[in-house]
Amino acid sequence: MEDDAPVIYGLEFQARALTPQIAETDAIRFLVGTQSLKYDNQIHIIDFDDENNIINKNVLIHQAGEIWHISASPADKGVLATCYNKTSDSKVMTCAAVWRMPKELESGSHESPDDSSSNTQTLELLCHLDNTAHGNMACVIWEPMGDGKKLISLADNHLLLWDLQESSSNAVLSNSAALEGKGQLKFTSGRWSPHHNCTQVATANDTAIRGWDTRSMRQIYYIENAHGQLVRDLDFNPNKQYYLASCGDDCKVKFWDTRNVTEPVKTLEEHSHWVWNVRYNHSHDQLVLSGSSDSRIILSNMVSISSEPFGHLVDDDELSDQEDHHQEEKTKEPLQDSIIATYEEHEDSVYAVEWSSADPWLFASLSYDGRLVINRVPRALKYHILL
Repeated sequence: MEDDAPVIYGLEFQARALTPQIAETDAIRFLVGTQSLKYDNQIHIIDFDDENNIINKNVLIHQAGEIWHISASPADKGVLATCYNKTSDSKVMTCAAVWRMPKELESGSHESPDDSSSNTQTLELLCHLDNTAHGNMACVIWEPMGDGKKLISLADNHLLLWDLQESSSNAVLSNSAALEGKGQLKFTSGRWSPHHNCTQVATANDTAIRGWDTRSMRQIYYIENAHGQLVRDLDFNPNKQYYLASCGDDCKVKFWDTRNVTEPVKTLEEHSHWVWNVRYNHSHDQLVLSGSSDSRIILSNMVSISSEPFGHLVDDDELSDQEDHHQEEKTKEPLQDSIIATYEEHEDSVYAVEWSSADPWLFASLSYDGRLVINRVPRALKYHILL
């Protein structure tokens, strides 16, 4: 039975790191990383059973420290990377590492484990992404279409390209680039484009967005004042190769065409506080999610700049003359952009929103108080898009 009601799961610790399991396309699975100063931090493996509307979870110990960022390998469902805090010589460093979960947890389990007998397991460390020379890690991003052997980490003002060696037990730095300029330049986030044979990466630092070519590690575009304040997050349109979404502390979500970066193509001003996250739906690029410190998630229908701005194309043979005329009238106008829904199940800053890799109509959001909410695109809209 499909129901639009949200499903809520509470972690006992604060959390801000969330990723969908990308290599797993059968089960609806998300990974959440915790931030606890006192206790061992954890990775929660969240499996959503949509037939029964329940969440099954497994917990793995992440002994390395508070988790600031988490990303799943696109090729191997047992492998993930985290950025975490480590204290050494009374200085706090943010480091990054690649991990493997225990074999038996790699696939989505639909058995509810008997809690009394569940012994918590530990992640296996595969390798560190050694950043001693480069500073604090902001995030790790995997090559989207690859074999899970190439990744990029952003460390302070360095863009580092890594090759994972056999069995991922070693990471070799294969190329790097640095931000040039005045002041303390630091990356806040980045996304690897699924287009152009995966040779482009976009990064955010301060109020700017930069595009990079991963072959030459040179800058290919530069959006100087993309936002009035810090840029928090980026995402590429999965179907339109030059389209990029960004969000930031000016409470805005902006959409860019990277061939002409003087002005955004569209701007959304629906949030009332910092926007931490923006995500395109992988299958229907008019659906865009954003999450903010205003505790809300907004689902927008950005149909005018989607890959189907005039709705679904209708085959001429299927129409009678009268309908034909009517249809022509209808298809000339691009459809209108709109806000589909605002979700208010969170009481704290929403630090992450992510679409499921297995079900395009389902998404998860995570707020700092450890509340994970799973929501669905409203049924009426789903059928409107499909039919």
